[in-house]
Amino acid sequence: MPGIFKSEDDFVRWLRRRVDFGHKGSWVGIGDDAAVLQAEAGNLLLTTDFSLEGVHFDFGLHPAESVGHRALARSLSDVAAMGGRPHFALVSLAFSERATRRWVERFYGGLLRLARRFHVAVVGGDTVRSPYMTAVDVAVLGKTSRGGPLLRSGARPGDRIYVAGDLGSSALGLELIRRRARPSSAVERRAVRAHLYPEPQCELGQWVAQHGLASAAIDLSDGLSTDLHRLCAASGVGARVHAARLPVVARVQGEALKTLSLALHGGEDYRLLFTVSPRKVSTLHRARLGVRLFEIGEVTSSRKLVLVSDDGSEEQLKPEGYDHFRRP
Repeated sequence: MPGIFKSEDDFVRWLRRRVDFGHKGSWVGIGDDAAVLQAEAGNLLLTTDFSLEGVHFDFGLHPAESVGHRALARSLSDVAAMGGRPHFALVSLAFSERATRRWVERFYGGLLRLARRFHVAVVGGDTVRSPYMTAVDVAVLGKTSRGGPLLRSGARPGDRIYVAGDLGSSALGLELIRRRARPSSAVERRAVRAHLYPEPQCELGQWVAQHGLASAAIDLSDGLSTDLHRLCAASGVGARVHAARLPVVARVQGEALKTLSLALHGGEDYRLLFTVSPRKVSTLHRARLGVRLFEIGEVTSSRKLVLVSDDGSEEQLKPEGYDHFRRP
């Protein structure tokens, strides 16, 4: 990796000093041809997510620490949606000429701080120089909790639909960052942080799985309208979503339609969306989970997704969140 480290071996030595924090499940980590993990009985979860320059981050908008944090958070949120506990990560990076050594150090600083918080060991990966763009691929291995895994396919008509936390914060934060607007309120400061440093809801996913409360679950990475469609399609059901119940990110008065749009279609919130049988709702409400839960609608048998407005009128809820294959 000329221009950043003396050699690939120099980079591997540098990285090993930073990721070796005594994870008991790793027998052989970075430095061999492959990591060796001590396996135990149970269901394993495997997920991977790309983060691409110009698509998921921009050198001029996102600090290197944020790029690292977000790259790992995406995969951790997938594990959270399955009700699992993350354990190991593989980080593969293709660095463009814009990635200096200082940028790499800060990138790993953000990624490894999040990894330590969730007790995730980075046990390997790959690094290459790219003549085009910087790309990051983070694969995470986790294990299902007792009662898991949670799937998208378990929702049934009559189930209540819940989301954990507000919606649209990340999209609002990105809007402020792109405008290079200085956050003028606590709401805007939280929105910017929600975009730069999203919080995977792993503990919540594990809790609802262990207690058998969620019938289906998905993480909101591409927007409520898109991800709810995916959950309903997997379950063979439909849904009614009530606009008045949506935990819309607060904003200045006069922008109700805009904030509703951010809540429905804005991506990268990484909140958990899950369904609960009516007979288990009281148990869920009695729990002290450290995060606000909002009942936003109910599952139906129609296979259609409907948005119920404040005045009671209904319209089709189309999947208008982020889609990599949709033409601009």
